[in-house]
Amino acid sequence: MSHEYIALLMFCSLMLMLMTGQRVFAAVGFVATVASLSLWGNGGIEMPFNSSVTLLNWYPLLTLPLFIFMGYMLSESGIAGDLYKMFHVWMGPLSGGLAVGTIFLMVAISAMNGLSVAGMAIGSSIALPEMLKRGYDKRMVSGVIQAGSSLGIMVPPSIVLVLYGMIARQPVGRLWLAGVFPGLLLAALFLIYVLVRCKLQPHLGPPLAKEERQMEPGQKLRLLGAGLLPLIIIFSVTGLFMMGVTSLVESSAVGAAAATLAAIVKRRLNKKVLDAALHSTLYVSCMFMWIILAALCFGAVFDGLGAVKAIEILFLDKWGLSPWGVLIMMQVSYIIMGMFLDDTAMLVIVAPLYIPLVISLGFNPVWYGVLYTVTCQIAYMTPPFGYNLFLMKAMAPPEITLVDIYKSIIPFVTLMIIGLLILMLFPQISLWLPNLYFGS
Repeated sequence: MSHEYIALLMFCSLMLMLMTGQRVFAAVGFVATVASLSLWGNGGIEMPFNSSVTLLNWYPLLTLPLFIFMGYMLSESGIAGDLYKMFHVWMGPLSGGLAVGTIFLMVAISAMNGLSVAGMAIGSSIALPEMLKRGYDKRMVSGVIQAGSSLGIMVPPSIVLVLYGMIARQPVGRLWLAGVFPGLLLAALFLIYVLVRCKLQPHLGPPLAKEERQMEPGQKLRLLGAGLLPLIIIFSVTGLFMMGVTSLVESSAVGAAAATLAAIVKRRLNKKVLDAALHSTLYVSCMFMWIILAALCFGAVFDGLGAVKAIEILFLDKWGLSPWGVLIMMQVSYIIMGMFLDDTAMLVIVAPLYIPLVISLGFNPVWYGVLYTVTCQIAYMTPPFGYNLFLMKAMAPPEITLVDIYKSIIPFVTLMIIGLLILMLFPQISLWLPNLYFGS
């Protein structure tokens, strides 16, 4: 059997294993282990061992549990809720103001956590009931929360970009900075859409009632001060890192310490909050560790087969695609896979194939990491099995049906596709900031 057919068999086996409902790391690791032992016998035993050593020697991996802990500490202690109260009062007078405040909240949560699941959980528990109670259209509410939570994998400290950096061997700091302007671009597109749509159709997002807006100036300023605390924590992470005061790992430690200190100052740090934050951090961190380990082993087998070269020959020589044609086809494949898989599974499956090919075609791998992340955001919200669609259904009240959720994402997915095209046409939107900070 040729190497090309072996690679195809591995890919199909992996897809089949994932369709059985097995955990991602178990499916990937099983296929990689069976393939390595079948191809190289006892020599294949060294592959998972070498992968584990590579993983444990990867110093930036220390950032993973620290950033995750920071996000969960802010969530469990209710500090993220204070931020929404601030947006609630200050943005409420606008038509669609609460939806705008929710998007701001999601951007802030993204900068505190880096996981879309956390943004979805906080948005569904805090913002969703508030908007529904005040007469917001349920499809507008559902769309805003799903779109806003998807920003979690773009804005630093994005955990997805950390994983991409580890698998693609790209600097995490450069990837983070590359995600700043694209994340803000998508957030701006969402904000413009909400404001314009609610201005034209006020019943979709009515302003707060006058009695709810009546508040003493001193109270509003105190509320503004409470909401600024999470922004200070964000600055302690990304601001100090960009100023060169802290390294990547040090910034994650500063963020975790600042979140804990904030909970202490607010008198909200108790055994229940600490237990919940630590348990969630341990669960998510271990899950990512196993996935990265399996991905490294899987990638080693693919490299040994020469599958990357085979894919390059298929795309360029046999199919005659141009470099941009190959890139577009990659993005389409991500969207199709994203209907069935989460971002980590997609990265594990195709990163060993796509990233070397992207580099060989002359594209910047940091810029491609941003394109991959935006495409994952689109795939998250693409029917029939987009990841965010089912998270939303699980967290939404019964009056928001699955049909409502499907229809709610149409305008936001359209905006994200427009954002993706803009980033493809103008790579400097992604690359200007990291090139400015680190040099070209």
